[in-house]
Amino acid sequence: MREIEISLRSQYKKWYHLGLTSVARSTLADANSKRSADILKDVFYDFLSKCQALSPDHRFRFKNSLFIFDSTLIKPCLSMFPWAEYRKRKGAMKIHALLDHRGCLPSFLRVTKGNCSDIKVVKEKKYCFPRLLPDSIITVDRAYIDYNWFYSLTLNRVFFVTRAKKNTKYEVIGQQEVPKNKNVISDEIIRLTDKETKKDYPERLRLITYYDKEKNVVLVFLTNNFKLAASTIAEIYKNRWQIEVFFKWIKQNLKIKTFLGTSENAVMTRIWAAMIYYLLLSFIKFQTKLSYELQELTRIIRELLMENVSLLEILRITLHDYKRLKLKT
Repeated sequence: MREIEISLRSQYKKWYHLGLTSVARSTLADANSKRSADILKDVFYDFLSKCQALSPDHRFRFKNSLFIFDSTLIKPCLSMFPWAEYRKRKGAMKIHALLDHRGCLPSFLRVTKGNCSDIKVVKEKKYCFPRLLPDSIITVDRAYIDYNWFYSLTLNRVFFVTRAKKNTKYEVIGQQEVPKNKNVISDEIIRLTDKETKKDYPERLRLITYYDKEKNVVLVFLTNNFKLAASTIAEIYKNRWQIEVFFKWIKQNLKIKTFLGTSENAVMTRIWAAMIYYLLLSFIKFQTKLSYELQELTRIIRELLMENVSLLEILRITLHDYKRLKLKT
């Protein structure tokens, strides 16, 4: 907070276009402790709808909405963040995100204690996991295998794609045609045979065995979608890495592992502010339709943050135009 205060005060001649009249560390501290982080949460979801209206379609040929759901751990010091108890001597919080393939936007975000089970967030009403529209596809890893939840998705006409567990008990009740030269080993229609899983999911499922040439491994996928090609199902799951890239990017570039306060409200304020900034970058990228990466936009904004210039105009200036302007001046 001292750094923020000193940095802003050193730029006091440029405050006018930011609407600032004074900067005080105590004001920032009061906001962290007293101003509810839910204000920023509401701003995030309001702005999200504007970004979604501009976001490009995903690269797959099918028209279904495509989502990835996963979580990542942030490990603050337990002595400074006692409310984030994870283990006896370790603190942690978990960010759960539903990433929309259209524009790689986080369409749902939830922060819990580190010991919160991943599957609880999608099953328990208190976490407010959104109800996906019919014909949507959601990709999850094996940590989310819960046949009762899967069956609820099927009843709502939502498709899921995941990796099958090795100990899955089933019987083969049919076969689908295996395409040539697509690395698909088998494409089977199955029914669960274990007493408990059969009770939770009484319908048929699709089991696809696929050879991944790049990693030289055989992968087995489980889905309730019988229309898409087996190779497409495999490609959908392989694209799950995008959420790992998203988590890595926000940790490295949005500094959500370091906080300006130790209270739960201060931490949530920091996270929601970072997510709003991520949406702002995405909005600029979608609005300008330029090929800038988010990292490049971050660097440009950092340099121009205190300048009274139009960011969109700066982004549209090519290197050739910039050199020509320099020569004229």
